[in-house]
Amino acid sequence: MKIMFICTGNICRSAMAHAMLAKKSKEQNKNIEVYSCGVYAENGDIPTYEGTQTMKDYGIDLSTHRATNIRNSNIKDMDVILCATKSHKDIVLSMYPNLKDKVFTMKEYAGYPKDDLDIKDPWGYGIDVYKKCAKEIEDCINKMLIKL
Repeated sequence: MKIMFICTGNICRSAMAHAMLAKKSKEQNKNIEVYSCGVYAENGDIPTYEGTQTMKDYGIDLSTHRATNIRNSNIKDMDVILCATKSHKDIVLSMYPNLKDKVFTMKEYAGYPKDDLDIKDPWGYGIDVYKKCAKEIEDCINKMLIKL
């Protein structure tokens, strides 16, 4: 199975989700290939300092991650495409309408209520906001892994 996470710049939410799912699926011996990109990402951008620090709490080294713009991604090869927010989902669907059956928000795929489908962007905030964001992402991934 191939899963892609999408956010804005691919340096916070989708980068953290990518690394977290890759680690957890390996630990659980699940055959999942994980990718990520950003709808407005600058190819090669590095993750935020706060994101890198936050992932250390999960035993993950995010420092080697590099951002990929959605146009340079392999999105068409994915089985499931998981967006950080409804607006990201809308952008993906406008760019790739033929993928509509594969595109969800992370929370939507994890079974959250319809009025709580966005993972807020931590960019520009402090480490506490990143830790809250990472916890939300981890909760989504744990629920997803039960389904996968």
